[in-house]
Amino acid sequence: MAMYLRRALSYRNVGLVRSRSSSIVQSRNFSNIVCNASSILCDSQSHNAGIVPGVDFLRESRRSFAKGRKSKDDSGSRSDDVAVDIGPAVKENASAQMDAAIVALSRDLTKIRTGRASHGMLDHIIVETGGAKIPLNRLALVSVLDSKTLSINPYDPNTLKALQKAIVSSPFGLNPKEDGERLIAAIPPLTQEHIKAMCKVISKSSEDVKQSIRRARQKALDTIKKAGSNFPKDSAKRLEKEIDELTKKFVKSAEDMCKAKEKEITQG
Repeated sequence: MAMYLRRALSYRNVGLVRSRSSSIVQSRNFSNIVCNASSILCDSQSHNAGIVPGVDFLRESRRSFAKGRKSKDDSGSRSDDVAVDIGPAVKENASAQMDAAIVALSRDLTKIRTGRASHGMLDHIIVETGGAKIPLNRLALVSVLDSKTLSINPYDPNTLKALQKAIVSSPFGLNPKEDGERLIAAIPPLTQEHIKAMCKVISKSSEDVKQSIRRARQKALDTIKKAGSNFPKDSAKRLEKEIDELTKKFVKSAEDMCKAKEKEITQG
């Protein structure tokens, strides 16, 4: 009986040794797998038999990245082929620039004195009061009594003297008189020399604003040209025609404003 027990135990020990040696051989074989592109070796003493051999993760990741990049390039090329309608934006920008030029012209024409009294003719006179320089229209209300007379009513009566001094110093040639808490300014008739000088100023202002309008037109045409093949040729030609019509409209508006100002000066 004892002999049978010893034989059984010996067979069991042999089996355990074989199983351990086989596991060690497997772990040693698996530990030599290349884990990444930098050839970093796994720990040769590791007994983790769960490592899956033969998989090159770097190669697989490169393949997937290349596929993804190709798809992005493909989608990008498809988006480039889609025509973008730049017409509304181009027209809006051109119109805004041209309109700004007209507004500037109107402001400049207001500064030019004519033989008639007008509400805004004194707006741009700068008044120095209390150590600050302030436009006259923020300090007083200007009203027209008749075609040859202005009334200047200060919001603060203490600024009356400063207002009078600023108006006398302006190039309008006015000499307002005190009338209680307001000023009365008579508009003197224009001389022929003054009329000619003012007409030259108006003519120059007209040319300046027309140049600004044409620059806005050129910017719009350059934007259309830069769009290239992304903007259909038929649409581009139609948009160019619309920009030209817009330019003619604003140029005519500038010319009409200048002619009206010249007529106001010459006819008094």
